Amino acid sequence: MEGIILVGHGSPRKDANLMEVVGRLLHSMLHPGCIRGCVRACYLQFGRPDLKMAIDDAVRDLNPQRIIIHPYFLNSGMHVTKDIPEMIDGARALYPAVDFIYTEPLGIAAEIVRVAKERIEAAMGLRPDEIEKRSFTKIEEEAGQKLENIPEAMRPIVQRVVHATGDFEFMETLIFHPDAVASGLEAIRAGMDIITDVNMARVGINEKILRRFGGRAVCAIDGAAADASKTRAERGISLAARHPNAGIIAIGNAPTALYECIRLIKKGDIKPKLVVGVPVGFVRAVEAKALLASQEFPFITNAGRKGGSAVAAAIVNALLLLAEKENGKGAAD
Repeated sequence: MEGIILVGHGSPRKDANLMEVVGRLLHSMLHPGCIRGCVRACYLQFGRPDLKMAIDDAVRDLNPQRIIIHPYFLNSGMHVTKDIPEMIDGARALYPAVDFIYTEPLGIAAEIVRVAKERIEAAMGLRPDEIEKRSFTKIEEEAGQKLENIPEAMRPIVQRVVHATGDFEFMETLIFHPDAVASGLEAIRAGMDIITDVNMARVGINEKILRRFGGRAVCAIDGAAADASKTRAERGISLAARHPNAGIIAIGNAPTALYECIRLIKKGDIKPKLVVGVPVGFVRAVEAKALLASQEFPFITNAGRKGGSAVAAAIVNALLLLAEKENGKGAAD
């Protein structure tokens, strides 16, 4: 068993002492799933625990054969070359059965230089569209051939979901009905409304573009009341989806709302052009999306537990941008 201790300088500003966060991130990377607390953080000044306390705690809690101590410093100054080594020598005398290993500081590394480059570029005032363009370029670089294998009509939607979530897994789990993109664009161009299950999805939709086509983003959950038979999300989606101008139904939060939407469509009570169903969760979310994926009407969904309002909004926004782009081409022609 080994313990790992990160040593930061520490600051009189309590909100600047974030070594514990660094420690948790490093722990999850080095020992995924471990709950023993084998990666710890400490401070030379102004923060607790200090290095001696961290070593004492690690020896007591972990009974380690060795302890690796990493100075979370950029350069080899006095703290790194004198103060910390002297403390480690004291610990060696106190715990002779433990092998203490002292690492190099962060130093000059390509990864750190890249971070500095990103900070400088951000400070240079990149416009939002430039940031987004650069993000999409990075997605294309990292995704490579996998992105090229996605049908062209669906590719912008997949890219925007990856951009919104930072999760490349959606490249493999998003599922499209063959008519999904065309039906969604048809609804937007016709000025139809977009219905969401929760307000979080609604506010994520780019209404500036939507209103240019004459549509609105609508959520009725605030006016819906739950009872023993239905949740607020179910009642809200039922209320809003019955609106005669409802064109796209986007569900990112509530599996119950997706079940209700499918029920109403199969019953013939509502006829949206497209259903975007990507609820997130551990209870009924997977099953609701699997049911949607088996339907004959146009849909966009994904397999698995992942999803959420941000995913639903990203899919809708991708469609809005496609519609705007096509509209611009038509005007130019």
